[in-house]
Amino acid sequence: MKERKSYTEIMKARSAKVNAENFMMDVYIQMVLDEAVFNYKKLKLEEKINEALDRYDKESFQKLSEEYVQLLKYA
Repeated sequence: MKERKSYTEIMKARSAKVNAENFMMDVYIQMVLDEAVFNYKKLKLEEKINEALDRYDKESFQKLSEEYVQLLKYA
């Protein structure tokens, strides 16, 4: 004879599946947000570096270049 699960057991199993799906969705959302923030920071640094080059501002260029390298290092 088949062993039947109680309603509570069925609901717990279903809840665990939903929680796992929600967790994965949260991970994907966080990845998309992280990528968007990274791309925005990278673009802004590139713009500032180009402006420093246009102004022949060596000090700003070096500072911004270091920030850019650090940003790419952790990408």
